[in-house]
Amino acid sequence: MHGLVNHSIQLFVTTAHGKESWLAVVEHAGLEFTDFESMMVYDDSYTPRVIDAICHVLSRMKADVLEDFGTFLVSHPGFEAVRRLLRFGGDDFVDFLHSLDDLSDSARLAVSGLNLPKVELHAQGDNQFKLICDAQIEGYGFVMMGVLRAMADEYGALALLDHLGHADDLETVAITLVENDFAEGRSFDLAANFG
Repeated sequence: MHGLVNHSIQLFVTTAHGKESWLAVVEHAGLEFTDFESMMVYDDSYTPRVIDAICHVLSRMKADVLEDFGTFLVSHPGFEAVRRLLRFGGDDFVDFLHSLDDLSDSARLAVSGLNLPKVELHAQGDNQFKLICDAQIEGYGFVMMGVLRAMADEYGALALLDHLGHADDLETVAITLVENDFAEGRSFDLAANFG
């Protein structure tokens, strides 16, 4: 697993729950180090161990932790690059949903070696969609639910989400778009502000 993923999980825990909680996660997971390096590659076994340790230390369900992590990736100021990458998906939430098929390729272009699980959107009729997530690590569908909730807010859309379960290494998220222009979305400028 790319270190950027594990480092992001670490930042989520330290930002939301403090350094002491992260150190307790490190101990419970049996890590030989305290910090993940963003540009290293780690054995795939680390990520589920860390997620299980987070759930233990925080006494929270895995689904809730992973969904909160997905929201954190989009909404925390330290992850503005993620928000910008996702906003390039289109002018509104529906456009964004249709751009998700290209998410793993876009991430790999942005960060060499970053292999996110593939997702595939299926339109199910008027304002009904299913997002099929390749769940290499169980729970990726919940991470995507957090991303989707944050992006709906980003665009000012009202959407209902439901995790439909896990089967054959795939997770399915049902998306019902109640209103595409429910509220005013966050401002977005194609030109990033530097300096």
